[in-house]
This record gives sequence, C-alpha cells and structure tokens, in this order.
Amino acid sequence: MDDIQQWQKKVHVESSLPAKDSQFAMFIGRWQPLHFGHIQLFNQAFHIGKKVLICIRDVAPDHKNPFTAEQVKENIKEQLALLVNAGTIKVMIIPDIQSIEFGRGVGYDIIEHIPPQEVGDISATKIREEMRKDGKL
Repeated sequence: MDDIQQWQKKVHVESSLPAKDSQFAMFIGRWQPLHFGHIQLFNQAFHIGKKVLICIRDVAPDHKNPFTAEQVKENIKEQLALLVNAGTIKVMIIPDIQSIEFGRGVGYDIIEHIPPQEVGDISATKIREEMRKDGKL
C-alpha cells in the first residue's frame, strides 16, 4: 500500500477499552469499483499498525452499482491479494445497511477520516463513466 500524507481525523466516539492486536479497523462501503482513494483510506489504518476489515454492502446491481457484491469482493481480494493472504486485510459481504448505531461503552473507536482534496476529488462515479466509455463495463 502506498503511503500518503496523514489525513485529518475526527474521533466521534472513543473506546473505553484498550485496543488489542487481534482487532481490525472496519470500513463499510460499496467499493464500486475499488480505487486509489479507497486504498489511501485503508492506509490511514495501516499507517498506525491496524489490520483492516473491508465490508461490502450487498446492494442490488443497477447503473450506480454495476457490480454484484461477490464481484466486488473478488476484485478487492485480487487487487489486495498480498495483504489478504497475509491476514492483514479481511473482506466480507454484509447486508445493505441503513445506519450504524451504537450504545454506550461500545469498546471501539468511531473515526471519520477526512481526505486531502486531491484524494477526496476521486470519484467512483467518474471512474464508472470512463469504464462505460471504454467498453469495460
């Protein structure tokens, strides 16, 4: 994974428990398709020694979501094979979610990563448009 400047970070909820080496930083998304901005997001966790769990929302394929969750999973596992094989990344499909909710003392942090503009400007919508234009979708 490439390094990039450390992003601004907002901790919305801080864990009441100490972190364990066996734990993962969870990222939930559609990843339609996985792109450089996503990789840089994962790097924020890797940079401080965390392992990453990539959760793929199981959404119905449509114009905005041209790939099935299983196709997305295979794409991620292929692109990040070395890290998946090393156990540094796990990839799983989860049901489509409406919200992420928690109670008190959840035992994990809830962190928002704010990318620099050059990364934040990366658009999966634009990538899909290019893929369609090039006949790759």
